[in-house]
Amino acid sequence: MAMRTMGRVVSRGRGGRTPGLPYNRHVHQLVVTGGFPLRGEVAVLGAKNAILKHLVATLMAPGSYRLDNVPDIADVTLMGSVIEHIGATCRFSGTSVEIDVPDELVPEAPIDLVRRMRASILVLGALLARCGEARVALPGGDDFGSRPIDMHLDGLKAMGAEFELVHGELRARATGGLRGAEVSLDFPSVGATENVLFAGVMARGTTVISNAAREPEIQDLAEFLGKMGAIIRGAGTSTIEVDGVPSLSPASHRAVPDRLEAGTYLVAGAITGGDVTVRDCVPEHLRMELRKLGEVGCETEVGKDWIRVIGPSRPGPVDFATLPYPGFHTDMHPQMVALLSIASGTSVITENIYAARFRYVGELNRLGAEVSLEGQHVIIRGVDRLSGCPVDACDIRAGAALVLAGLTAEGDTTVTDAQHIDRGYSSFDQHLRDLGAHIVREPNGSGTTTA
Repeated sequence: MAMRTMGRVVSRGRGGRTPGLPYNRHVHQLVVTGGFPLRGEVAVLGAKNAILKHLVATLMAPGSYRLDNVPDIADVTLMGSVIEHIGATCRFSGTSVEIDVPDELVPEAPIDLVRRMRASILVLGALLARCGEARVALPGGDDFGSRPIDMHLDGLKAMGAEFELVHGELRARATGGLRGAEVSLDFPSVGATENVLFAGVMARGTTVISNAAREPEIQDLAEFLGKMGAIIRGAGTSTIEVDGVPSLSPASHRAVPDRLEAGTYLVAGAITGGDVTVRDCVPEHLRMELRKLGEVGCETEVGKDWIRVIGPSRPGPVDFATLPYPGFHTDMHPQMVALLSIASGTSVITENIYAARFRYVGELNRLGAEVSLEGQHVIIRGVDRLSGCPVDACDIRAGAALVLAGLTAEGDTTVTDAQHIDRGYSSFDQHLRDLGAHIVREPNGSGTTTA
């Protein structure tokens, strides 16, 4: 395969983001003054977990693409850097991005980019399908304990790929091309489903993925690939069938709304006893989360593309377990723990997805919560009130949960390293201010605030 020397195009768009270069958000903190009920409306943009995969999908055919409903978040910018290293160029403007993909790619994703975001491992299946080879560093991202990629590799091996690990880099090759296969996943892993899906759309023959992930973002990716010419049946069910095609063509697509962003704002309304309506969302994608909000005492109303939550004077306790879709999403777990920390009783959450997702617990307890761990179970004994103090945002959802706790705590809560929140939420603090929150952003350790 021909190789080319990188001549990356630096494309500046909204917010000064430069996807042609490694992304670096300023280190900052959010200072939240609690005690103000949130009221009003907020609209959400496209799902982070969809847009990242759409960017990878563009690598599979040369030409020009347009993606819409794109949030201005750090992970999207970082994935832009990944695909630009491989050869694409990205031009961000408002909530859209235009991508140009050349005829020749550099089939590698370097460690300085991949280690910062786990989703970058998905270039593996796409590059194998397009180029027949790939070099990808082992992924990073939020630290939720061991999340091996064995299922990704086993599925791709069944399709004819060969791997070796050299100095922390996976070197993959499909010498005779990828071929369709039956791939049965041990667990409905979203990433493994997507990597096999990428590989299958241009493999010879038919690929059947059993025990596939059913998330809305999987369905959205299949829709985008279908616009590019892929033949996919069963996305959104536990069995996906893919008939390989010789080539794909560029397409445009609007990303599915971010259910996690929507859910976070709904919990923000609930924890403050407020009245918040989230627009431009898909209520069906939050069925389990809405059920649990109702069980804690929230009033909920649902329309075609909006959800309204009226929070109780004090939430009641509730038990639940995180599960693959359509179960309760693990990425809504920390926000719900924040809500249940002020409940009128004891709640138990069982974490079935990420065994080490609990680093936020100590930070929440610093605010006065009474949260303890027993294996994979989180026991939350509701307290009458939280008290503001400095806490650290160790990952995207933990940071959001600590801000939500700060909204109801007495006094000021300073959430340091809040740049982690920007990996998954666009203009998070501004949206909260628009709903009536008293929250300001400042450099870490600074006394100068910006609203």
